[in-house]
Amino acid sequence: KLMHLLQDAVKEEVARAVGFECVSGVKTVASMLHAKRRGDDLLRDPLLMAATREIYETGKSRSEVAGEVREKAEALAELKRRYAEQPADGQQAPKAAGDLGELLRGRNSEGPALTAYNVETIVSSVSDHFAFQRFNREPCERIIGLLKSCFSPSREGDWPLEIMRGRAGSCLSHSHRTQYTFVLQSLLLWREIMGSMFSLWQATEEDLLDPSLRYRLCDTGQGLNRMQSAPRVSRIMKAILHKVQSEVGGWVGLSVVHLGDRDVPNALFFIDKYTQVPRILAPIVNVLDKLPQVYETSDATRRLIDQEFKGVESLRMMILQDFFRHGFDGSGDDGGSCVDGRLTSCWNWCSKIEKKKYFSGFLLAGFSGFDGGFEGSSDW
Repeated sequence: KLMHLLQDAVKEEVARAVGFECVSGVKTVASMLHAKRRGDDLLRDPLLMAATREIYETGKSRSEVAGEVREKAEALAELKRRYAEQPADGQQAPKAAGDLGELLRGRNSEGPALTAYNVETIVSSVSDHFAFQRFNREPCERIIGLLKSCFSPSREGDWPLEIMRGRAGSCLSHSHRTQYTFVLQSLLLWREIMGSMFSLWQATEEDLLDPSLRYRLCDTGQGLNRMQSAPRVSRIMKAILHKVQSEVGGWVGLSVVHLGDRDVPNALFFIDKYTQVPRILAPIVNVLDKLPQVYETSDATRRLIDQEFKGVESLRMMILQDFFRHGFDGSGDDGGSCVDGRLTSCWNWCSKIEKKKYFSGFLLAGFSGFDGGFEGSSDW
């Protein structure tokens, strides 16, 4: 809703009527540091990596984790000592009023010197970036690893990935090798998109709020939507797609990226669609990770899994086979083999999870839905 308000606010006639511009550029770590004395030096300082690196608890003792936390705090303190300039005698350090305070004042009260608050804000922002990247990319990495370790493109084995149009809801026909390649290139594409999510978000806002890119209200089949071209997002996506195509060689399916049409009316629809990727993949990875632990919890659980699924490894392979088949079979409204249709197929698979014969295995592992909820999960 706020973005829609701002879309209207950037119109020339609106800005002229209210007497000021309602939209300003996003303040980034780079823009702040480039405007400050010794800001570029801080950006290149190896201590910045030490102060922003993530701390993982898995496989570490409490003392090891505490030691890493202490090292991060010491790195931040040293960065402040090196780069934060102290106010002159008799002057108070400038208070951090925030962007709203600066806007209300009509000016920027900060000088060219880095303050301790600036350094801390920069470190926190970079740390958030790394955490966001892990949340988005790691599920993709894990699923790609499972595809490569559990299946082979040249050998079907006991768990073939072949799909036939019209069978089990599939809208595509692929041999085992073709489907393996189709799934792999889709996951690699998602991984690259997740890695570029900040750039895509910034390009999305710039496209949406560009006064030269006027939207028009259109009935897209899902009600009235604001149809607007997105040249910046489209440019980034073409570069990502070209990189993945170069990595995988031959491309299976269509390479069309829908943007500014009836399928994806504007950049906001596009970015919202791809923010769902970790919400699809992370619960699946969590279930697969937790099933061996669940299997060992009691004799009754072991008997149940052995009788119903012929063992826990068979259950895990059953889940992976079905996901790699029918999560990428072109099904769902506006599905298909195009770039966006692949994600639509995945959502269609998610919507039918309760009807799957292995759904009881999901429940045993604490699954509660593809909305971020997962009992006992601390990884994502």
